[in-house]
Amino acid sequence: MTIAYRFLAPGQIVFGWGAREQLVSLIPPSAKRVWLVSGSRTLERTGVVTQLTEQIAASGRGVVQHATRSREPEVVDVDSLVAAWRSKNVEPTDAVIAIGGGSTIDLAKAAAALATNGNGESVAEYLEGVGTGRKIVNPPLMLIAVPTTAGTGSEATKNAVISSDDPPYKKSLRSDLMVPAAVVVDPELTVTVPPEITAHTGMDAITQLIEAYISRRSTLIPKALCEQGLQLAIPALPRAIQNGADRVAREAMSHAALLSGMALANSGLGLAHGVAAGLGVLCRIPHGLACAVMLPAALYYNLPVSAPELARLGTLSLGRPFPSERDAAETFVAAITDLCRHVGIPPRLRELGVPRPLLDDLVPASQGNSLSGNPRDISPAQLRELLETWW
Repeated sequence: MTIAYRFLAPGQIVFGWGAREQLVSLIPPSAKRVWLVSGSRTLERTGVVTQLTEQIAASGRGVVQHATRSREPEVVDVDSLVAAWRSKNVEPTDAVIAIGGGSTIDLAKAAAALATNGNGESVAEYLEGVGTGRKIVNPPLMLIAVPTTAGTGSEATKNAVISSDDPPYKKSLRSDLMVPAAVVVDPELTVTVPPEITAHTGMDAITQLIEAYISRRSTLIPKALCEQGLQLAIPALPRAIQNGADRVAREAMSHAALLSGMALANSGLGLAHGVAAGLGVLCRIPHGLACAVMLPAALYYNLPVSAPELARLGTLSLGRPFPSERDAAETFVAAITDLCRHVGIPPRLRELGVPRPLLDDLVPASQGNSLSGNPRDISPAQLRELLETWW
């Protein structure tokens, strides 16, 4: 077997309970100013953001804070943040710290890239599939990502997902240069995440681990990461939902989410994420919830071509042998479907409030980079039929 691949990952990863205390030490000496992008209001109420601001100031650096809105980043959000930084004479040696969920980190990643590229063009010009073809050619501002949820893995990816209302779309700004320079994963920051959000973000991580594993672009290192991540996440997620202070479960989910980010950054995703993007644009359904609803559908659709991979995941994550490859694969798919039900994921699109006539619009809205990585080809007509079945 010939082996050849490229693998992208953050320059440095610091993981552990209380790891945020090491954050300031990761800021390079050349950075005299830090742009702090924060997303969690809970972190503000508990003093985490204030403490971090004081630590940065105590290191002799200037710090400018920007609190994000509680939504997935839109074109206007990126453009306004970059304009604000430019108005305060942002320098290429400045650093950015993003502390929050995946939306906050995506906003910061996009702004860090646009701050050093172009002459004030909208981020829309750089987006895949809708832009004018502009590329990120200069290194972005140095970015330290600090996730406060265990799900998106955005702290380890090379893209930022940006949305628009008019015209409606959800597309990626993507460049190898956008992988964060450093990541601080402190599972203690996820303790206050409510059970419902824990479920949605956790299922996002599990979906990413499975889709990156069976993706037609998957390679050896991402597969290994996915195997470990799923063995951790499948038993840990129900425990984290039931008891948010369960340290072992929170650590397992944070680690699994990080692994899912590195896996998807190198292997891509698949059908569930493709449709989730469409559901986010057309119905404003939270990303993790949309992925979780579509995951069983994607698994059943891909089973005919992905049985060997799904069988291995079943054997590893369920911890027992099976009489045949087919039995292992089908049992794994059934176990994931049961997990979705157990953590409160609705089994059908209509239970999310998706109108049946909208399925026609959902088909073109689902086309994109994620869907192209699906291991089994799916035509627009086949996708429409699948959506009808799961409506």
